Amino acid sequence: MYDYVIIGSGFAGAVVARSVADLGKKVLIIEKRSHIGGNCYDENDENGILIHKYGPHIFHTNSEEVYTYLSKFTKWYDYSHEVEANLNGTFIPVPFNLNTLKIVYGEEKSERLREKLISEYGYGNRVPILKLRENTDEDIRNIADFVYENIFLKYTMKQWGQTPEQIDPAVTGRVPVLISEDNRYFQDKYQGMPLEGFTPLFEKMLDSENITIRLNSDAKDLLEFKEDGIYFENSKFSGNVIYTGAIDELFDCKYGRLPYRTLRFDMSYLDKEEYQPKAVINYTVSEDFTRITEFKKLTGQKSKGTIIMKEYPMEYTGGQDEIPYYAIANEENHRMYNRYTDIVKQYDNFYLLGRLAEYKYYNIDGIVEKALNLVKELEK
Repeated sequence: MYDYVIIGSGFAGAVVARSVADLGKKVLIIEKRSHIGGNCYDENDENGILIHKYGPHIFHTNSEEVYTYLSKFTKWYDYSHEVEANLNGTFIPVPFNLNTLKIVYGEEKSERLREKLISEYGYGNRVPILKLRENTDEDIRNIADFVYENIFLKYTMKQWGQTPEQIDPAVTGRVPVLISEDNRYFQDKYQGMPLEGFTPLFEKMLDSENITIRLNSDAKDLLEFKEDGIYFENSKFSGNVIYTGAIDELFDCKYGRLPYRTLRFDMSYLDKEEYQPKAVINYTVSEDFTRITEFKKLTGQKSKGTIIMKEYPMEYTGGQDEIPYYAIANEENHRMYNRYTDIVKQYDNFYLLGRLAEYKYYNIDGIVEKALNLVKELEK
């Protein structure tokens, strides 16, 4: 009856589903939640303000293929994401750039430091703080130290639940300083938000006579892995299975639970025009939360009140209301992950796709591109 069974309706599953449906394949999507769209799902709250239920998602890409593909299902609100950090009441652009330099060091000193940075690294470049720290000039090393101490260190400790000693120096070294006045968080060619929201984008993408969607359904109850193949609803399935969920949970965590960081969200409605200067403000030196998102600043929506969301990172325990957001990448965890992938390697019609299935982080454009490439491989 079906050529494809796809587990999950986020970008990974939805892009594959629509792409193969357009080739005439019959697709069944199995979705555990009561809605499509995965963590990019958005909805109007009781005040009529569009919110991202699972935290803010911003589209950006340098891939014309990805941009063109998604543009078939949405028009775009022209939005370039800017983030600021609240340093004890002072808002500074993040990543650290030449505008940040002026705020931190004042007009006179910042002009001297600006000339040094441009002379040393060239205007418009992104320079990791590890490179700055290796510079023989004391002023340049001090800039790197400031970025590390005030923007990176405590934020990372909160985000990942680590002490300074546990933070990988290689990760630290990649934190950039931007040698320009560009306040945008991303420098990608294409940036924006779906004009009507992410959920309408998914609704249009999955609107095909070849796609059937089952909500509130758990793949664990429907799939069975036997020696002679994969069984779906007690019958051997010869089509392709695309799995985008948590691989350890598919097998009841028999080798242990893969570690993730999860998030707790604190949402508030405020009867005021705006709350903060940018859509996202990072709290890098204080507070238990990592950032506050003001959603109407992401979407350009006009409303008399506003909604803010605070994010509190936590250890993922597999609790009923917890969602695994960020894989904790290290050798030990990847060894556990590989034990799970070894189970499914014998099945040539089973494919892992997405951040949970692959135990790695993807931006939206990254997983769309991966999904499109998988379809090319399967249908060539």
